Amino acid sequence: MDYKQVIVIRADLGMGKGKIAAQSSHASLEAYEKTLLKDPKAIEQWKAQGQAKIVLKVNSKKELLELFQEMKNLFPCSLIKDAGRTQIEPGEPTAVGIGPAPESEINKFTKELKLL
Repeated sequence: MDYKQVIVIRADLGMGKGKIAAQSSHASLEAYEKTLLKDPKAIEQWKAQGQAKIVLKVNSKKELLELFQEMKNLFPCSLIKDAGRTQIEPGEPTAVGIGPAPESEINKFTKELKLL
C-alpha cells in the first residue's frame, strides 16, 4: 500500500511563493505530528516509500474548510490559520495538511483538485 501526504493551499489569497512555502511547511509538519501520534505505522511506511507529498489547490475559504471538515475524522489533518504578520489577516485559514495516509483513501477526497 502506497502512502502520501497531501497539502492543500488556498489559491484565492494570492500568497507569494515564500508565503505558500511557509504555509505548506506548517501544514505538513502539523499533519505529520498528528499522524505520528495516531498511526505511527503509517509514518514508517511513508518514510520507507520516500515521503511522497502532493501540493494541491482550492479556490476559496469555503472549499478549504469543507475539505477539512470532510476529512478530519478519517485522517490526521491540520488546518493552518495565518498569524497575520505579513500578507494575510490574522486567523485566516490558508492550508490543510492530510496524513500521511494510504494514497488510495486520500484520493477518494482529493482526486478532483488540481496541482498547485
